[in-house]
Amino acid sequence: MIEETGLPGVVIITPRRFGDDRGFFSETWNRKVMKAHGIDVDFVQDNHSLSRSVGTVRGLHFQRPPHAQAKLVRVGAGRVLDVAVDIRSGSETYGKWVAVELSAENGRQLFIPAGFLHGFVTLAPDSELLYKCSDYYAPDCDGSVRFDDPQIGIDWGIDPSTAILSGKDAAAPLLRDIVAPF
Repeated sequence: MIEETGLPGVVIITPRRFGDDRGFFSETWNRKVMKAHGIDVDFVQDNHSLSRSVGTVRGLHFQRPPHAQAKLVRVGAGRVLDVAVDIRSGSETYGKWVAVELSAENGRQLFIPAGFLHGFVTLAPDSELLYKCSDYYAPDCDGSVRFDDPQIGIDWGIDPSTAILSGKDAAAPLLRDIVAPF
């Protein structure tokens, strides 16, 4: 099942699960099926991140062209609030965000096209995020925006002062201080 969000191109994908007393099977990516739904992406890199503590925030991240990335994000263990923010210049939804709870239990995935910030906060300990990227990581194209930027106003569901951040994310600029590369 594919659900639209309030941001054009950002969609929630809930793959079917076939379960029995042993567990379940789910096809999490099928290029032919996704292409039929307008998602025509060549994924070239898979990433896996583990966040041990509840309240860990990773993001808001993006990669500039020519190495901009679309992402397909899911949770293998635990639970997160996954966030996408539109930073496409001239977009009617510039600076707007959507947040979706992804968990191992609900099996939901979030597709985020290039041109969006991406970040998440952990809602359960030992949460594992698995995501496909449409381009390789390129440090010279790496960018970020403060997770608690008041101009964006994301409701992370936590007290921002208690967020567990990397040094990079704690020092990220505000949206108004970057040049949107899209």
